Amino acid sequence: MVRVKRGNVARKRRKKILNLAKGYKGSHSRLFRTANQQVMKALIYSYVGRKQKKRVFRKLWITRINSISRLNNLTYSRVIHNFKKSSIELNRKMLAQIAILDTPTFTKLLANITQE
Repeated sequence: MVRVKRGNVARKRRKKILNLAKGYKGSHSRLFRTANQQVMKALIYSYVGRKQKKRVFRKLWITRINSISRLNNLTYSRVIHNFKKSSIELNRKMLAQIAILDTPTFTKLLANITQE
């Protein structure tokens, strides 16, 4: 049987993991075995984090819309219902931005919706 030398392949594989582990503390960035564990854990966390990010931001937008709309004596659910009823198709992200950055415009929008 012919001898197979894998030095190059193995080094490339380990180097790839160690490059991903740059910035980790101590042996987590230097030793292959611990770096490999940390990189796998980090990749799992980043996958989960991408899913959670969507939930967290939607929650934030809803909170912002609710707080501004309560200043105008409306609840969040009423505001969303009235927007859908008057066929104004602004998503929650845009509504939250308008509510925070341009409160008078948001107040006018709420006034227009409640009149219809």
